Amino acid sequence: MSADHKTTQLDAPLSETTRTVTLVTWKTVGVLLVVTVLYALLLIAVPHSGDTRFLLSQRSDFFQIPVIVVPAAPFAWACGAVMLAVTAVAVVLTARGRRTPLWLVVIYSLAGLAGFLAWAGAGSPRDLSIVGLLGGAVLWSVPFVYGALGGVIGERSGVVNIAIEAQLLGAAFTAAIVSSITNSAFAGLFAAVFAGALVALVLGLFAITYHVNQVIVGVVLNVLVVGLTSFLYSQVLVPSAETLNSTTRFASIPIPVLSDIPVLGPVLFDQPLPIYLMFIAVPTVWYTLNRTRWGLRLRAVGEHPKAADTVGIDVVRTRYNAVLVAGAVAGLGGAFYTTVYLSQFGENMTGGAGYIALAAVIFGKWDPIRSAFAGLLFGFASNLQNVLSVVGSPVPSQFMLMVPYVVTLLAVAGLVGRSRPPAASGEPYIKG
Repeated sequence: MSADHKTTQLDAPLSETTRTVTLVTWKTVGVLLVVTVLYALLLIAVPHSGDTRFLLSQRSDFFQIPVIVVPAAPFAWACGAVMLAVTAVAVVLTARGRRTPLWLVVIYSLAGLAGFLAWAGAGSPRDLSIVGLLGGAVLWSVPFVYGALGGVIGERSGVVNIAIEAQLLGAAFTAAIVSSITNSAFAGLFAAVFAGALVALVLGLFAITYHVNQVIVGVVLNVLVVGLTSFLYSQVLVPSAETLNSTTRFASIPIPVLSDIPVLGPVLFDQPLPIYLMFIAVPTVWYTLNRTRWGLRLRAVGEHPKAADTVGIDVVRTRYNAVLVAGAVAGLGGAFYTTVYLSQFGENMTGGAGYIALAAVIFGKWDPIRSAFAGLLFGFASNLQNVLSVVGSPVPSQFMLMVPYVVTLLAVAGLVGRSRPPAASGEPYIKG
């Protein structure tokens, strides 16, 4: 959310009225103001002239949307004016003790993005494809969304899943080998699920059974899997690349009629199987956590394990089940790298995606749907560099590589607001 609120109930006799005190911070306003100033400095320091062409249709669509041509500099400054106006409204609302609505933050983000794209694509002879931008965002968000879902499941049960990175990387490695041997992308996908659950089992063994600090166990597992896969890659996969590191990938499956809808068709309805599974996994995880007996028990052990144990819920068993499911879900995200994105495994190819997925969990406030949207946001930031390189943007590639991590920091530090994790998250349960 945009501004933080803390509501405190003051103790008072029954005859007195309970007072509510609202504390508001200026964190979100500060982030909006800093981004607005940096945006203005960019337009002043590196002015661009010419027009920017936004392409919204493909040749196979039902009907063609005309290419939108905008004058880059005036349009970018107009978007900056919108950003400044939203910032001013946020200042007024915060000064009055009210929080900034989410829709205002969305307007601010869309204005900033549109202005930046217009500035970056100014004068380019190539069209800036919105379909490519959005479709690539969905594609790149796959490991973030699956990893975030795994993180949500684990933490709602009281186990902090720092080892998402290890689960993604281990799953990608295993999927590459199995898919190469069997010439089957499906076999690689199932192997990735098993590998993710196996890493999660090790996490559960130390964190749940032996009560080792969960953060330390997660970090150690991340380092261990990076070292192990790097060693096996150089000693096993590189010498036998043709037989052990040449995977079969999932092909895109266009859904008739729907895939021909302009803009949304190619983005949502012309994707490989793991992405369709992702669309199903998000509402499934939400429903399971909030509308089933298993989900109720899982949330109970994550909030108050002692009370759950008192009413007969096996805390250890519930946490183990949750951790294994979380690892399996994260394993689907790892399979993306070697059964969808590339046809081979590369050393440390996840590149810290597990940590971004963990940030998506916090940004989404431990809610599956919100965390999935956060993963989509980070996927969009990751894909932005690819789109801008196609249109010949003058933005340095090193800067664009920083974008996903900068967006992660801004989102978690400035826009997430006050969020409360499950009460027993990270706390081992010792029955006694």
